[in-house]
Amino acid sequence: MPLIDKPLEELKTYTGRNPRPEDHDAYWERALAEMRSVDPAVERRPAEFQTPFAECFDLYFTGVRGARLHAKYLRPKERSAPAPAVVEFHGYTGNSGDWAGKLAWPASGYAIAALDVRGQGGLSTDPGGVIGTTHHGHIIRGLEDEPDHLLFRHIFLDTAQLAGIVMGLDEVDETRVGAQGGSQGGALTLACAALEPRIKRAAPRFPFLCDYQRVWEMDLAKAAYQELSTFFRRHDPTHARIDEWWRRLGYIDVQHLAPRIKADVLLAVGLMDTVCPPSTQFAAYNKITSPKDLVIYPDFGHESLPGFDDRAYQFLLDL
Repeated sequence: MPLIDKPLEELKTYTGRNPRPEDHDAYWERALAEMRSVDPAVERRPAEFQTPFAECFDLYFTGVRGARLHAKYLRPKERSAPAPAVVEFHGYTGNSGDWAGKLAWPASGYAIAALDVRGQGGLSTDPGGVIGTTHHGHIIRGLEDEPDHLLFRHIFLDTAQLAGIVMGLDEVDETRVGAQGGSQGGALTLACAALEPRIKRAAPRFPFLCDYQRVWEMDLAKAAYQELSTFFRRHDPTHARIDEWWRRLGYIDVQHLAPRIKADVLLAVGLMDTVCPPSTQFAAYNKITSPKDLVIYPDFGHESLPGFDDRAYQFLLDL
């Protein structure tokens, strides 16, 4: 078969290129402490969209740095006991999608909360407020500021905070909560499971935000990663500070969060993916120490993967 990356046998042992900051654990413990100090001021408003078997709500909460976050929340109308639940995350620049696409979960007796990532295509806010460029993309937002101001730090925390809020609802069984998403949503699924260890099962598809240095070295800082190329060309054209940038990006590199995951993981990867190269995804997958399974699509790239949605659905139905 054709190759756009390392041979499969090498991918299975690949451990990543982007450096892990020496204070990575302290960084995320400090971040989690900040998240826990925030009063989320949770509010649920009945949505205009309703069905005979599901109750639908616009759920709002306050995240770190004052962002007001929105998620679509659906629960079964008929409940005899606390229900299992799923938290769902969307692709880069997108939004939580239509209500109708989530109805299978309440029809199966599950609650579901689908986040609008701050500052992207949904209803969540982005207060901003960093030193340095904010041009073209969220990976570089805060890169010239202190690492605690990186935007994806805040977004990763939003995923854990939403999961915790859902676990705290009276109608939800906190011991039976899973997570899912593709691309950026795949990365956020892994980040959520890493930062909220009570997540029981996680089903990410071709996760984004992994092994930035490898993306760069493959000349694939294009498409979703284009902002890396733009940043270096405009803000460090001679690469005088390149090692510093890779180190800072290491704080928000999902591969370095992966060892924290306690959930069972089902991950799908396409070996022809030129948006999120396979090696970058393997860098994260290979660091997961909890029970895990990998579904490989040799001829597929960053696209719909036949059969995986069904497999992930059944995987999460076994929470």
